[in-house]
Amino acid sequence: THWHSFEIHVVGLNIDRHNSVLQAFLSTQQQKRDERAAKIADKLAKCGFEGTLERAKRYARDGQITRAHFARVLVDCYSVSNMESAFKKYLGKGKRAAVKAEWASISEAVEAIHAAGGQAVLAHPLHYDMTTKWLRRLLTDFKQANGDAVEVVFPTANPSKQQLLCELVAEYGFLASAGSDFHLPGRWTELGRCGLKSDTLTPVWHDWGIIPASIPKG
Repeated sequence: THWHSFEIHVVGLNIDRHNSVLQAFLSTQQQKRDERAAKIADKLAKCGFEGTLERAKRYARDGQITRAHFARVLVDCYSVSNMESAFKKYLGKGKRAAVKAEWASISEAVEAIHAAGGQAVLAHPLHYDMTTKWLRRLLTDFKQANGDAVEVVFPTANPSKQQLLCELVAEYGFLASAGSDFHLPGRWTELGRCGLKSDTLTPVWHDWGIIPASIPKG
């Protein structure tokens, strides 16, 4: 989603993937992603990397084309050393092949998730490198949009800032979630690496009936 100058990730849990409102929302997002992918490919061609869009499509298969697919193409086909270098040199914000994404608003995303019977979770808010004032503003707007939960545990989170986030989540009355932010094998985002431990927060899965509702203490 787009919020002020930030790209904010909102996770939908327990959704009905076939819901018509959600499908219409995702179709719009898909079109915007496709348009962005074509622009990225054009910029990469100007950097000397021809044919990246077709290769990225093959990596994505039936899924959405993301910058990670382009990064894999650069590593596998054009001798860029690794995924991190692909982003640092070409695909990251402000780099030669960067293209600003056009996303929905937070409230639109939450509305689509709720229409599909799901719960809306604000993902890794500390990743956005904002001040405490802006973090409070984000949580306030997410609350006004009827967001359900906030991810308080995730890789690379600074312990002191994570403690602050937990306090704010309790203050705003959100449920809590944890995630490894896994996209592909790597030293920072191993699948299942992060667990939620809290004496004060209620987990987003507390009433699902398929996962123990209690949180390990400590």
